[in-house]
Amino acid sequence: MNGLSERLTAIALFFEPVALLALRFALAVPFFKSGLTKWDGFGQLSDTTTLLFTHEFRLHIFGAAVPYPFPSLMAWMSGIFEILLPVLLVLGLMTRFSALGLLFMTAIIQLTVPSAWANFHLPWAAMALALVVYGAGQISLDRLLGRWIGDEKAGGGRSYAH
Repeated sequence: MNGLSERLTAIALFFEPVALLALRFALAVPFFKSGLTKWDGFGQLSDTTTLLFTHEFRLHIFGAAVPYPFPSLMAWMSGIFEILLPVLLVLGLMTRFSALGLLFMTAIIQLTVPSAWANFHLPWAAMALALVVYGAGQISLDRLLGRWIGDEKAGGGRSYAH
């Protein structure tokens, strides 16, 4: 039984860098695509985005539908972070920070659209949590920069190694 366990661990270690890269892409894509819809060009937030945050979107808290505080600011922040954080995630740069930001955004989205928890928010939260815990892995700028400054553990990964 010990031999089988060791072989399975070796296989997991072999595929871990690719799995973490795939996880980063899987989480980044829906946020990036959503972010693209919020802009009418470089630095020009769409009127629809501002309208949605001002008049349509509500935070569902304790059974009440509460308007977004500072809707224009929230629209801008959403537009910026839905582009920036996925790009950082795909590059594997500041991965844990980026994943934590997307986890926070997922929580806000959950409060806005509570009915989509099972098909969208739960998988997004699980992916973000995994990246916060395990980091970007070996195929990342976090790892490359870590090696450059002498931190061999930068980028995370190697969750099975002891």
